[in-house]
Amino acid sequence: MKKNLLMWDQTLFRDIEVFEITYVPEQFDYRDEQIERLAFAVKPALMGGSILNTICRGIPGTGKTTSVKKFFEEIEEATKKIVPIHINCQIDSSEYAVFSRIYTKLTKNSPPPSGTAFKVLIDMLAKYIEKEGVIPLICLDDANYLIYNKEFNIVLYAALRIHEVYENVGIGVIVVISDPDILLESVLDARVASVFRYETINFAPYSASEVAGILSQRVAQGLYPNVLSSEQLDYIVDRTMRCGDIRVGLDLIKRAVMYAETDARREVTQEDLQKAFSASQDLHLSGTLRSLSSDELLVFRQLVKMTNDNTLITTGDIRRAMPDDAPKLTRFNEIIEKFDHLRLITLGYANKGSGRKRYVNLRYDKERVNKLLQKKN
Repeated sequence: MKKNLLMWDQTLFRDIEVFEITYVPEQFDYRDEQIERLAFAVKPALMGGSILNTICRGIPGTGKTTSVKKFFEEIEEATKKIVPIHINCQIDSSEYAVFSRIYTKLTKNSPPPSGTAFKVLIDMLAKYIEKEGVIPLICLDDANYLIYNKEFNIVLYAALRIHEVYENVGIGVIVVISDPDILLESVLDARVASVFRYETINFAPYSASEVAGILSQRVAQGLYPNVLSSEQLDYIVDRTMRCGDIRVGLDLIKRAVMYAETDARREVTQEDLQKAFSASQDLHLSGTLRSLSSDELLVFRQLVKMTNDNTLITTGDIRRAMPDDAPKLTRFNEIIEKFDHLRLITLGYANKGSGRKRYVNLRYDKERVNKLLQKKN
């Protein structure tokens, strides 16, 4: 019989929540400069002026969302005049969905009845803002999803020009973008660009020492002593740096410790870590697949099915191979471009036959993608 086994009612976690992606830590290091710049943008509103709109840019897992949420906590403690509202644009990816969410979070009321016209919704929102004398500060988190869905300009136009109809109403905007390939200059249309003056706050990837500091702090807070060795933490930091996403490291720790618990062990083994890393590196991919609509999934499944290491496929090949009973995909080209933005594929161009063709390459291992797609069935 093994000695020192973990009993059925025991755990290696002090607090498993600290390893969740959505967790906002009390101690949040390495992003003081960015939070100070957010504070600088909002300061004019405390003196009767307008909030400076802000763009937060950086690849996934660089602390953008957590920085905004920590800053929002500071605002809520300091003033009632500015009301911070966080919007997840992966979930709310249309004009109506965004403003409906703003209305419910601001007023604490139920969502407007189904079928309520957008103008009526804006009237309800504006009247509440005027009555309470507050300034909503909305964070459009993962706003790249609004861009993919062609809703970005529509949402910004409604938010930034609301004061033209309602004189005493103003809305501040923080836009969080995780797609480095998006060039705002080419995305903004003229009517929005004329009013959308913004400060840009860049979030560089964490350095190895910063990743080590963040993960060490989470381990100390979330695990009991001696569950992970310093050598194992070094391994986790190395794998996190390879993926460039701090969330991979947090997920890797959680999974490895859960594997140890399943085997009733009090310490994590290297085998636990290797097994956990295999699952954690798909974190971005699985999250992206969950965000796809049914039509987008239909196209992506066909693309994956046709992917072959020895054959180049074109967007035309994919479109012609779609099932006969598939709904009319009027957005086919937009969907393909969205896959490119989401880093699911890479697009290339080459001359073939009578014209220039657009080729598609899957960024991920086909077998691994198919396993994740099967889980969605």
